[in-house]
Amino acid sequence: MACDLILALDVPTREAAAPLLRQLRGSLRWVKIGLQMFTAYGPDYVRAVADEGYSIFLDLKLHDIPNTVAKAVESLAPLPIGMLTLHTAGGREMMAAARQAQEQSNPRLLLLGVTVLTSMDATGLGEIGVAAAPEAQVARLGHLAVAAGLRGLVCSPLEVPLLRAQLPAGVQLVTPGIRPAGESGGDDQKRVMTPAEAARAGASYIVVGRPILKAKDPAAAARAILAELGQKSDVSGQKSV
Repeated sequence: MACDLILALDVPTREAAAPLLRQLRGSLRWVKIGLQMFTAYGPDYVRAVADEGYSIFLDLKLHDIPNTVAKAVESLAPLPIGMLTLHTAGGREMMAAARQAQEQSNPRLLLLGVTVLTSMDATGLGEIGVAAAPEAQVARLGHLAVAAGLRGLVCSPLEVPLLRAQLPAGVQLVTPGIRPAGESGGDDQKRVMTPAEAARAGASYIVVGRPILKAKDPAAAARAILAELGQKSDVSGQKSV
């Protein structure tokens, strides 16, 4: 199964992002815009990045009552986005409502259910009343998401083999917590894997931020990761969702 690269555009300002996006144009296709940048700059920034030729993964992790999440999906549907996240912990009814809204407003949009955040481990889950181990909780939420109609999940790369064994083959698995070989941690990710390991495990997409953003040559860092995945940096040859 082919695995593709998504850049996590986790920078404080659009001014900081601009030179990175210029350098990386042509080296990768997908850019993830998260809550920080979306809160600061809103829908217009999503359009601006898409206008530079990037496909957009909007990572807002929606989590609210079913009607509110469905209306949020409808509100976001006109934006040029290919992926959008919501929390599977919102439950089957919430996810089903979001899926129905997505089908009616933007049939091409891939809704991704976030399972257990890669910043959490068994201790963190226990603190919020979840006695299950991370992998068991990921599997439980993954099955619930698929039953609600979602076609993709966000999970740690460590849980990819488990989900591949239990879920339909067509489910897209997007994995943060990726660190190229030789990269130290130094951040809040706890359940990590290298790009090649994640690809072999069956990830559909990997999300990489700091190892590209903080590299002396971000484009070269992106190309190295794509090479590790067996992909070329020519974005015209990369897959669509």
